[in-house]
Amino acid sequence: MPRTRVLVLLAVLAGASLTGCKVPDELATGAQPTGTAAAPPISPSEARTELAALKIAVRGTMDGYSRDEFPHWDKVDANCDTREQVLKRDGKDVKTDAQCAPKSGTWVSPYDGRTWHKASDVDIDHVVPLGQAWISGAKSWTRQRREQFANDLVRPQLKAVTDNLNEQKSDKAPDQWKPPLVSYWCTYATDWIVVKRNYGLTITVPEKTALETMLEHC
Repeated sequence: MPRTRVLVLLAVLAGASLTGCKVPDELATGAQPTGTAAAPPISPSEARTELAALKIAVRGTMDGYSRDEFPHWDKVDANCDTREQVLKRDGKDVKTDAQCAPKSGTWVSPYDGRTWHKASDVDIDHVVPLGQAWISGAKSWTRQRREQFANDLVRPQLKAVTDNLNEQKSDKAPDQWKPPLVSYWCTYATDWIVVKRNYGLTITVPEKTALETMLEHC
């Protein structure tokens, strides 16, 4: 590794150590959050440890925010984009046309347990919404970093869910909105924590309290 790059990496790691913040995986390993192979889930105990390590900060403002600041949906291969990839991954017996658009299949929304047979009845939810990311750190990111976040198929960030629930959730944090299916709270909280940790996003005190409550359902 070139000497200059080594010095830069050491500076990043030293800065993280001094501030008490965990270095995001992408910085610690040099890897980018790309690909389609999902990372293995973490246990509730690991989630609690990671939650305790998240930086607490006052929620920022939406000034300057636009969904266009988070380019999506990227092409995964020659035909399918990220949205279509999630529909195929989360559905059962999904049939697509030559352009990868789903023509049939079955989707069970994890947020409410409802079953749908048309792709138009489900939306792809960003577990940590784009606006929520903006006000907890993403505002200062590069456009490329925000694009990685909006198309992340590795972390538990993208889910096929009932469309009106996705609209109801909007950009809300767990202290403002929770999935109606209480039995899913453990998974939802764990996923939220994993995404925020990996991207170095902050949380508020009410958000942390809500996540702790949801983890009690594990």
